Amino acid sequence: MKEYYIDYQSAKPVDPRVVEEMTPYFTERFGNPASLHAPGDRATAVLDQCRARVAGFIGAAPEEIIFTSGATESNNIALIGYANKNKRTGNHIIISEVEHISIHNIAKFLEKNGFRISKVPPDQFGRINPEKIRSRISDDTILVSVGWGSSEIGTVQDIKRIAAILEGTGAALHVDAVAVEGLIPIDISTTAIHLLTLSSNDIYGPQGLGALYIRKGVKLAPITMGGGQEMGLRSGTEPLALIAGMAAAADIATAEMVAEAKRLASMRNRLIEAVLATIPDSHLNGHPTERVPNNAHFRFEGIEGESLLLSLRDEGIAVSTGSACSSKTLEPSHTLLSCGLLHEEAHGSLEFTFGRWSKEEDVDRVMEVLPDIVLRLRRLSPLYTVN
Repeated sequence: MKEYYIDYQSAKPVDPRVVEEMTPYFTERFGNPASLHAPGDRATAVLDQCRARVAGFIGAAPEEIIFTSGATESNNIALIGYANKNKRTGNHIIISEVEHISIHNIAKFLEKNGFRISKVPPDQFGRINPEKIRSRISDDTILVSVGWGSSEIGTVQDIKRIAAILEGTGAALHVDAVAVEGLIPIDISTTAIHLLTLSSNDIYGPQGLGALYIRKGVKLAPITMGGGQEMGLRSGTEPLALIAGMAAAADIATAEMVAEAKRLASMRNRLIEAVLATIPDSHLNGHPTERVPNNAHFRFEGIEGESLLLSLRDEGIAVSTGSACSSKTLEPSHTLLSCGLLHEEAHGSLEFTFGRWSKEEDVDRVMEVLPDIVLRLRRLSPLYTVN
């Protein structure tokens, strides 16, 4: 059976051009940047070059980038590192209710360790009103964390306005940019962001690598101890091949982003229009226009997303019900609940995310099978009456 992969938010393949650039660093050009010999010097030069390339991807300076094992570690270093370093200034941290599960769990950890956490609810589309952030800022607020876009419902936040509201308050802004990187241009030089999380795989680079932008002058405490690599904030020998891969992926994303975003948005819009026009009692989750170009997230009355996902799997179509990092809990999405949906509505959701190798035939295949699957499941459902 032919497979149709429409779950690019969960994991992306590594671009073959990226693999080509990585390959020599596994065998011929290996080296430890900490070593004081010629191979070590060459490794240091490569590390410096790659750091500059990743920094250029977001308009940052090379010395403002550290490499991590992935976005989750970047989020941990950003929030825990900043909180611990600045706890004498205050103990209050603000996050939005639609943050990635990693941010929520970090917030729980910080709360258990003496920090006060405030959560800002979104509107029905998952958008955060910057004024609601302003209203929660107090004298002891040291950090605000808001994701640039939702990896689940696709809604994009007005980060520039949020950053503007925080200016002069003394609170730093952390932004998880994983859901938008490579899809929406990021220029850190025009927005007052203090900390920003990036993921390699989300721009078709290798898994197991991420980066954290740390604005010049921002101080963090390390959360792991070791040899002091990455400016003392992320000890451990730098994985040169992975870093070369992320740098290559960043270059490709920069060159192709505008055209690719337009292509993905076309497929996304076509799927949204077809689903809403063809399947009764189907609804789009997230903002209708302020959303990442590759995301279409639906809910279907009377049925569960897991049943839809498994039925589509039987047809060779790979999709998701939400964030892959929390999908195994079988709990309703905290993002959808915070947008005002009932538990049963949140359970009936399905997420389609297109990517670099998606084709129009993917949309055709979904529309060949999805209406009949929804109808069949509704006929079995005690919560829905088929006319």
